Amino acid sequence: MTELLERAIAKLKTLSSSEQDAIAAMILEELEDDLRWDEAFSQSPDALAKLGAAAMAEYRAGKTQELDPETL
Repeated sequence: MTELLERAIAKLKTLSSSEQDAIAAMILEELEDDLRWDEAFSQSPDALAKLGAAAMAEYRAGKTQELDPETL
């Protein structure tokens, strides 16, 4: 276990049981979500590459516009 993770767990131990459970649930959901993304990308690397190529083609053709960071 890394030092950073040990520090985080030490802080978590000071929280109430309900707070610990809430954070544990968030961590587990995040880990499961990462696994789903990894699986999805591993099953369709060609599709992702095609989407990237299409986006670059639109950019080079002048069919895109810059996003305004204030509206995001």
